[in-house]
Amino acid sequence: MAAPLYTTDSGRLWHAGKILLVFVGLPARGKTHVSRSVERYLRWLGVRTEDYFSPENRSPETQALRDKVKASLEADVEAFFSENRGQVAIYDANNGTRAARRELRNKFEALDINVFFIENLCDREDIVEANIRSVKISSPDYAGWDPDEAVKSYMTRIQEHAKSYETMETSGGPFVKIFNVGERLVINNIQGYLQSRIVFFLMNVHHKKRTIWFARSGQSLLEHSYKADSDLSPQGVEYSERLRDFIIQKRQELLTERIANGEKATERRLTIWTSARRRCLSTCRPMAELGYKVVERQQMYELNPGVIDGLTPQEIKEIYPDEWEKSKTESYSHRYPRGESYHDLSVRSVIRCLMSYLQGLTPQEIPNVELRRGDVVQVTPSAYGVTMTTHFFWQ
Repeated sequence: MAAPLYTTDSGRLWHAGKILLVFVGLPARGKTHVSRSVERYLRWLGVRTEDYFSPENRSPETQALRDKVKASLEADVEAFFSENRGQVAIYDANNGTRAARRELRNKFEALDINVFFIENLCDREDIVEANIRSVKISSPDYAGWDPDEAVKSYMTRIQEHAKSYETMETSGGPFVKIFNVGERLVINNIQGYLQSRIVFFLMNVHHKKRTIWFARSGQSLLEHSYKADSDLSPQGVEYSERLRDFIIQKRQELLTERIANGEKATERRLTIWTSARRRCLSTCRPMAELGYKVVERQQMYELNPGVIDGLTPQEIKEIYPDEWEKSKTESYSHRYPRGESYHDLSVRSVIRCLMSYLQGLTPQEIPNVELRRGDVVQVTPSAYGVTMTTHFFWQ
């Protein structure tokens, strides 16, 4: 997992330039899923980024309104770069004709803004239908509709858009074509560091449904000591068994729900990531005994507190007053002597950093993220971001 980059007084990375990411594609091709994912990634890197969305519904009655909205959005994009010192603006819309794309390129390149097109193409009906069912037919336009009839209606809308749609030309400035939400990419004329980072991220985007679970390890015999690496207490053993039972129950509920929604669903493989600390491995043991795969990963080790290991907040204030003040003003980058910072954790992807990233938080907000023992956080990625639900299962 990439760590956040440096910051500057202007708020812009000096070697990256200003970039307008323009998404291109027919409806239900995964544009918004990809654009929101890119936005989350860039913000995690510390890049000042904003997403501008234009609705896709089109009819003669709404065209004048759409033109007005388009002009307003483009004015907002200009202001984002000129007044707010923005670095990357994301323009999520159909942008389905060469003339419209040429107009955008000419307008913003004249303002010294690099225009980078990302086209989403999809020839798999199962992906298109899944996108429609998961996102499109939940709009007010289809309130009260039979789901199958709503899908047919939306397919008709797509066919109308397709009559005037023109795919990206193979000459000109930088662009990426994404086929079937990540199955294949075509890359053209990519320039500079930040554009390359964006392309690298796009190469790892996918549309597969999955659920991610976050939980802490059980209570250990010697709490609040990094060096001790003690095993689970009797309460910790009980916790590990309750955690196993809870996860198995929730996974069965999700499977039943998917089948009820008409999916041809089977139970998905569950892999458990953990550090090699004793209490973590013992927390995973009840799951491993049932045949679930447990993987020890260096990235999952907790923050090494250094010289303050085992001290209370009051003791830290008294013994290391200067370091305490630095930890409050520079919470992301500060390290206690012989310890680690949250930046170090970001490089290796520990739980708190992963949760921050998935929520779209900035690196500076990592220290404020909490995961209490007895809570399981359920994370489900969707087209418009992620859904996070906290379940309480143990006291």
